[in-house]
Amino acid sequence: MTDGTEHHGREIEDLRSEIAGIRGGIRRFIEHASEQHIDTILGGLRREYAEVFAREHLTDADQSLRERVIQECPMRDRCYAAFYEFLKNAAEHIRDGEVSEEVIRSYRDRLGAMRKGGKFDDCSTCFTETNRLFEKQIDLMRSPGIYRSSQQASGSIAGLPGEVLARGLFEPLANRHRFRILQSLSVEKQTFSDLSTLTDLRGGNLLFHLKKLQDAGMILQRHERGDSIITEKGYKTLKGIGTLCTTLRL
Repeated sequence: MTDGTEHHGREIEDLRSEIAGIRGGIRRFIEHASEQHIDTILGGLRREYAEVFAREHLTDADQSLRERVIQECPMRDRCYAAFYEFLKNAAEHIRDGEVSEEVIRSYRDRLGAMRKGGKFDDCSTCFTETNRLFEKQIDLMRSPGIYRSSQQASGSIAGLPGEVLARGLFEPLANRHRFRILQSLSVEKQTFSDLSTLTDLRGGNLLFHLKKLQDAGMILQRHERGDSIITEKGYKTLKGIGTLCTTLRL
């Protein structure tokens, strides 16, 4: 009788272990499938919005250059044309959907060589503005994952930048509306109207939360009330939070 009970107990334990293994396999499959799904979505959004982002950035760059290139300089028209052509060529990589670190470095070297050819003291003003616009392009490339720097953050806990993390990670998500917005964008792009219905926020209230996420680099918007999409940073942040919740069993 005892042997039968022990045998039955072992069968139950074996069954529990098998079920646990199946559950783990299913969970891993779902996580992997979700990651593939998000990667597919991000890839599609990169292609869909690349042209829009490149065009809008060049429009802003054109206006900024016209306003800030030294007006009285005899080289104004020539320099404006050269700076705009430089930014236009760089923007083509946004349309391509991918750019390497070597390409970024080559553009920085090219801008540096142009700077050495400056003939006037005021040249620094125009080159500073062009460099600012180029760095803005790079940020635009980083957001949807078009450009990935090879530089890796330190793994030291003591070296974590508290202020930067608070401003760029914790504070943007320390609100249920913003977190819900990011969750919804991990599935598909959303219109302003969609997000208003989702959060029950209107006008300026919704714009406030969207700007928080946009400033943190977690979402991109075509314009103030246009479609919103999640960025690679936003997706990886959500994925990291999901892993943390699983680890802590929250």
